[in-house]
Amino acid sequence: MSVAAPAFRNQSSAFTPADYGLYAITVLAWGFSWIAMKGQVATVAPEVSVFWRFVLAAAIMMAWARYRGHRMTFRLQDHLRFAGLGALLFSTNFTLFYYGASHLPSGLLAVIFSTTSIFNLFLGLILFGQRPNMLALAAGLLGITGIGLMFWPQLAGAEFNDGGAFGLAMCIGGTLSFCLGNMLSADTQRRGIAVTPATAWGMVYGMVFLGVVSALRGQSFAIEWSASYLGSLVYLAVIASVIAFASYLTLLGRIGSARAGYATVLFPLVALTLSTLFEGYQWTPLAAAGVLCVLGGNLMMLRAR
Repeated sequence: MSVAAPAFRNQSSAFTPADYGLYAITVLAWGFSWIAMKGQVATVAPEVSVFWRFVLAAAIMMAWARYRGHRMTFRLQDHLRFAGLGALLFSTNFTLFYYGASHLPSGLLAVIFSTTSIFNLFLGLILFGQRPNMLALAAGLLGITGIGLMFWPQLAGAEFNDGGAFGLAMCIGGTLSFCLGNMLSADTQRRGIAVTPATAWGMVYGMVFLGVVSALRGQSFAIEWSASYLGSLVYLAVIASVIAFASYLTLLGRIGSARAGYATVLFPLVALTLSTLFEGYQWTPLAAAGVLCVLGGNLMMLRAR
């Protein structure tokens, strides 16, 4: 017996306890992923690291989908959508950010990726005719301003040589890929396809795409057999990919791209907290002001109608 797709409720309605739970899972899982990513970019090609990440994630998602009784056979048109999800959400997005991480500090990566909430507002307008709520737009801008204040020393100190410019371009491209994948996922849910099978097939196609690209580039599929590499790989595959993406894409369908995308403004706060505890991050007045802006913007976004 198949499980029906979740009901697509009015996205301007107030948050439910389930929405808050999905929101928290997404923010925490992706907040911890920035530290985990550090263990992935030193010795193994980004495409290969992301490939193995989604070999594991796709296997788990496929097994979970079948255990839950989801229908897994779809039309060719649906598989084209899944291939699009694989290309946008489960391969290109991550690979570009892995490349960016080799050239830019992690705080700057978080700042760039946090523009998702703004990208989602305008892409929703262009692709679906969803008029951006002015309060939501203001909240997103306030949140971006807060992130900018928190990481201003890194922003001001970044040397934009050829490597820095390359890293910035990679991260902007990765963010745009992620946002376009958001739009495709939301439209897929509107067509009655449940999040779990769509995500599982998307991860399979992303894995295949990365495998083909890596093979064509003549890259070795060998991995680093260290505790840090394997531990970060498992975390990124299971927590940051399977659990976080299932939560985020479900949230996307329940509350809309603008408010769901604001989770990507909050998770840098988690990364900053971890940096304070384990890396000796030094707080400044600008950082404190940034926290207040992000929290205020979050409250505005949660109240946006």
